[in-house]
Amino acid sequence: MTSSDSSVPPPERPPGEAHPVLVVDFGAQYAQLIARRVREAGVYSEIVPHTITAAEVAARQPAGIVLSGGPSSVYEDGAPSLDPGVLELGVPALGICYGFQVMAQQLGGTVARTGAREYGSTAVRLADGATDGPLLGGQPDEQTVWMSHGDSVTQAPEGFAVLASSATTPVAAFASPERGIYGVQWHPEVRHSAHGQRVMEGFLHAAAGIGADWNPGNVIAEQVERIRAQVGDARVVCGLSGGVDSAVAAALVQRAVGDRLTCVFIDHGLLRQDEAEQVERDYVAATGVNLKVVDAADVFLAALDGVSDPETKRKTIGREFIRAFERAAAEVVAEGAESGEPVRFLVQGTLYPDVVESGGGTGSANIKSHHNVGGLPEDLEFELVEPLRTLFKDEVRAIGRELGLPEVIVGRQPFPGPGLAIRIVGAVTRDRLETLRRADAIVRAELSAAGLDEEIWQCPVVLLADVRSVGVQGDGRTYGHPIVLRPVSSEDAMTADWTRLPHDLLARISNRITNEVAEVNRVVLDVTSKPPGTIEWE
Repeated sequence: MTSSDSSVPPPERPPGEAHPVLVVDFGAQYAQLIARRVREAGVYSEIVPHTITAAEVAARQPAGIVLSGGPSSVYEDGAPSLDPGVLELGVPALGICYGFQVMAQQLGGTVARTGAREYGSTAVRLADGATDGPLLGGQPDEQTVWMSHGDSVTQAPEGFAVLASSATTPVAAFASPERGIYGVQWHPEVRHSAHGQRVMEGFLHAAAGIGADWNPGNVIAEQVERIRAQVGDARVVCGLSGGVDSAVAAALVQRAVGDRLTCVFIDHGLLRQDEAEQVERDYVAATGVNLKVVDAADVFLAALDGVSDPETKRKTIGREFIRAFERAAAEVVAEGAESGEPVRFLVQGTLYPDVVESGGGTGSANIKSHHNVGGLPEDLEFELVEPLRTLFKDEVRAIGRELGLPEVIVGRQPFPGPGLAIRIVGAVTRDRLETLRRADAIVRAELSAAGLDEEIWQCPVVLLADVRSVGVQGDGRTYGHPIVLRPVSSEDAMTADWTRLPHDLLARISNRITNEVAEVNRVVLDVTSKPPGTIEWE
């Protein structure tokens, strides 16, 4: 396949990202997490599908390659494979779990169905001399790692040294420093592997010789240069929601184009209590940006009338956002802007998890459409500027702090662009929104009073509008709605665990909601991790 007809064209990159580490995705639950761990080590990474050819890999000029895990067996019909030429390019490579087995099989090793499965925490022992090598250098001889596999590598390829084993896996890691090829059966990218990040850094820095020179400061300089090249002398409009993502995206663009940026805050009527006023006060005070506020609550509620399907909600909100921006952009020009030219560019705070979950990541399934990715209308009149599209949330926060944004903005808990509409399970109405706002305000106030704002990633409060349950309030029978509390802890929104809140705090929240919000007679706690559940209910 030539570069001109490649399905995976090499992206345009500024100099600091010219030689990325490519994470080859075999359908792994944690492929995005691997990419994030690589970045934590100060190295830029990109995710590519396992169908990528050796020629396509070579065209990207990678500094290293990481083969991800995956749910398949190398023996299954149609199991994901790798172009054998990839491992012959001379690019340092690390195989993880399924990627380790693919690597072993292609290089002449043996992968067998041993019948001995390893899931979860597993003890491994390093071989003699393993701690002297680049991959596992300086690590303890015995350590706990996170396994998730059924097949096992029983014989390493010729010329490879076995670096580790477990009670049931004779070859849990191997290496050929001469060829620059390494592999581990466990998952170093998850925190459950005690020395996982050291494994990643050992491969990247000691084995592959890649420097740790990718950081927020570099990202800012590179993105400012990229934005200027894309926008030229044109004018730009940014949809400012008040959340971290759009705030940082706007600050980046403002640094690049100055007062040619106008931020438009669309009050779609789906915000939490007092948020509209907060956005105007906090962001303008911090940046001095040109801000235009549009009250579009009636328009959005009319468009959402009777809509209960989650995907339809998101797409409807995405469409109305764009239409609102188009109207606002026309008004900006009509109000006498000096250039008199139409606004050509729209800034969005799209993040990498948004792209991946919307099916935009290479080889990714559509989990749910995000209004700023899958919900955009086909007749979009703007060219998009998305400076955060390849970044994770923690990276965005770091960039925001580097730009000088105050903590009240960059430390804000995530809130979805579609707002409370996707926290109402059922159709969206004014009354239901007001019910949810009151309950949400109580939860946020109690979490803040308990000093938990920085310990919880976010706590969606969900109204089950199409569900009613019998209750007793004021000595009388009620038939009210349940409210769901969804406190979660996460680092990047790709995976999450439910947060264990103190019981007395939960009791206080429940008592306040059922006493102060008449339409609610039951409060329940969501104790599902991600996966299998997403953070938002819709």
